[in-house]
Amino acid sequence: MSSNKFSSVEDYLSSLDSKRGDTLRDVIDVILEEFPDLDCKLAWNVPQICRGSDYVFGVSALKSHLALAPWSAKVVEDFKVRLESEGYVVKKNLFQIPVNWKIDEKLLSDLVMARLAELD
Repeated sequence: MSSNKFSSVEDYLSSLDSKRGDTLRDVIDVILEEFPDLDCKLAWNVPQICRGSDYVFGVSALKSHLALAPWSAKVVEDFKVRLESEGYVVKKNLFQIPVNWKIDEKLLSDLVMARLAELD
């Protein structure tokens, strides 16, 4: 990825090739549609979905995959078996998806709900 400093989420997404940008845009849109009280902003130079000052879900593009991060090692651990059984590479705080991922709305909703429950 580029070392550019982005000025907005749209600036970040527009800097990506169409597959990466469209997939991340779709992930963000699905989450914000289901959870209208959340916002998306740029933090650490990548899009982050927030509720007030709490970070709920982050997305980023890497060279060969995309990363989704529910901002919680516990949430990732709780979903690890499910994520690995669906073929995702799981790290401590995130999991990797292919650049042309078919959006799994149920998975995204479950992850966001788990993170929000953790924050409450």
